[in-house]
Amino acid sequence: MKITSYRPGPGMMVSAAFIGPGTVTACTLAGANFGFALIWALAFATITTIILQSIAVRVSLVSRMGLAQAMMHSVAYPPLRWLAALLLITALALGNAAYEAGNISGALLGLEALNGDLSDNRNWAIGAIAVLAGAAILFSKPRWVERILIVMVLFMCLSFLLTFLLTKPDIGAILAGFVPTIPDGGLLTAIALIGTTIVPYNLFLHAASVRERWKDESDLSEAQTDSAFSIGLGGLVSITILATAAASLFGSGKEITNAVDMAEQLSPLFGSFASATLGAGLFAAGLTSAITAPLATGYIVQEIFGSEGGNLSRTPFKLGALFVILSGTFGALLDYKPVEIIFVAQIANGLLLPIIAFFLIKLANDSTLLGRHVNGWKGNMAGAIILAITLMLGIRLITRALGWWP
Repeated sequence: MKITSYRPGPGMMVSAAFIGPGTVTACTLAGANFGFALIWALAFATITTIILQSIAVRVSLVSRMGLAQAMMHSVAYPPLRWLAALLLITALALGNAAYEAGNISGALLGLEALNGDLSDNRNWAIGAIAVLAGAAILFSKPRWVERILIVMVLFMCLSFLLTFLLTKPDIGAILAGFVPTIPDGGLLTAIALIGTTIVPYNLFLHAASVRERWKDESDLSEAQTDSAFSIGLGGLVSITILATAAASLFGSGKEITNAVDMAEQLSPLFGSFASATLGAGLFAAGLTSAITAPLATGYIVQEIFGSEGGNLSRTPFKLGALFVILSGTFGALLDYKPVEIIFVAQIANGLLLPIIAFFLIKLANDSTLLGRHVNGWKGNMAGAIILAITLMLGIRLITRALGWWP
């Protein structure tokens, strides 16, 4: 097995993608409302993301298939294969549509922090963001635009890290937050924190980008090192955002309704420029994610219907991407506060996770697909724990919503 020195790769793109408006919003709400109590949810989500992304990388490099294509390949009986395809497309399309509404709303939050109240021009601003995202997907995808947006997102992450150091939070309280507990009213937030970190569509995008960067299974060690390092760094940033909000906002009684409220936690570092800093970062993060969510859906539809990967002009790709953009735009246009839309999108992601995790763990044990690279007992035990915890959280949420479990 070839082992080389680490060079940043597609994993850093995945990390930058999940540190989006959903992460900033969910982590800020968690810290402001529950202090450090839900840090454990982010730690669990980060470890889970590393494990699931590792499987996606392994499947992609060893099989040389897209992740959706490999999932369909693993189902032998044709009627079941099409049932699985329907389930996968429905779950991911609906989940990504909710996520897209959150991404567009996140970009809108950033614009409001930069330009003030946009109530009179809200619909026009949402439409403009959607058109920008759609144009980037359907007509071009300039590398330099992508890199500028990622640099802005990384700058926002660095801002939280520096602010965290300035606030001098209680280290003992932070360590206590790694002990799993769900405070009263904290279940939705815990699921949102998991949903904002383990973004299902990132698994499919990561698998596709890994195949472009590395050639075969001899590069598996380097690819998985890149994935683990980048996602671990992203998880650290998420925990830092939560801890900064807890140190700055918890107990203040302040309701978080917009980006200006969220920016208050950056005041120790940026003072009066805190809103502009967070606004620019949120706009970049929202627009970047508004591009990647429909892009991933397009690839998934394309792979399932047998199109050759990489040709963005094909009808299945365009239909899948267009569905997510239009439905996400419709969701963002509804008369809800952007913070509420973003938060609900993260919950939808958290509920979708067990379905995707099941498919991935099934692939990880498929010897006809992976040969000697199938899961060992440690990998299967980790997979079983992930499935059990995510299923319990999802069932708990659904039964509470139905009034069966207080």
